[in-house]
Amino acid sequence: MKPAYNLEKIKFATDGPTFERAVNLYESGKVTKFENNGFTCTAIVLGTEPYEVFVSNRNYDQGNCTCYLGQSDTLCKHMVAVALYAVMGGNPLTDEDKKQVQAPSCSGKLGTLTGEQLSEAKKAITSDMRYIKPYIGPSNKWFAYQDSLLEGCNRLTALVSDLPVSEQAAKLLVDLLLHLDCKLSYGGVDDSDGTVGGFIEETVEVLKEFAKFDSSCIKAFEKLNNRETCFGWEEPLLKLIENVGGKST
Repeated sequence: MKPAYNLEKIKFATDGPTFERAVNLYESGKVTKFENNGFTCTAIVLGTEPYEVFVSNRNYDQGNCTCYLGQSDTLCKHMVAVALYAVMGGNPLTDEDKKQVQAPSCSGKLGTLTGEQLSEAKKAITSDMRYIKPYIGPSNKWFAYQDSLLEGCNRLTALVSDLPVSEQAAKLLVDLLLHLDCKLSYGGVDDSDGTVGGFIEETVEVLKEFAKFDSSCIKAFEKLNNRETCFGWEEPLLKLIENVGGKST
C-alpha cells in the first residue's frame, strides 16, 4: 500500500535543514531493511549507530525513531529519510526533487496569467491557506500546529516565486497578504514563531521587485491606502505610490 503522502508533502512540510540531512541519508544508502506492511514503513537507518525507525503510511511525521530526537517525539532526519524511501522506492532524486524554496522570490519574468492560469493560482492559494488556520487545541499540539503554518507558507512561497511580473499578479499578491493579515489580526492564528509574518515581509520584498521590473504594478498597491495592517507591512509599498506621484497615505 502506497503512503497517503508524496514527495511534495515531505518537501513543503519539513524544515530545510532536516530535509537536506534526510536527503543525504537517502542518497547515501543509509536506509536499509525497508519494509512497508500497508500501515507503517519500517527501516534501519545507519547513522552514528543503527536506528530503528517507523513512520505511518498516513502521516510521515507520525512514528518513532530510536535516536534522541525521536525519543523526544520530534521529527528527525531518520524518519524523513524513511518517508523518502517510501515514496521514491529507492529510486534516485532529481535536482528538482531536492529543491526547496525557502523564501519567496521575484521570478523576473514579465507576463500575465491566462484566465485559466489565474483561476488555478487562486485555487492553489485557497488550498494552501487551509494550513494557516486558527490554533485550537492542547499545548502538546502546538508544535504540530506550527508545522502546519510552515507547510502553508512553504506552499505559498513556491506559488509566489513562480508568478510572472505584472499588475495582475501584483493584485493577486496584495489580496493574498490582506487575507493573511486578517488571519493574524482576527482569525485566531498563533504566529508565535513568526512564520506567517516572515512570509508576509518577504512577499512585500517580492512586490517591491515587481515594481522595479514593471512600474504598473504600483497601481495594485493603491488597495492598501487607508489600511492599517497588523505590523505595518504595507508602508514600504505605499511609499512607492508616493514616489511616483500617486495617491498619498
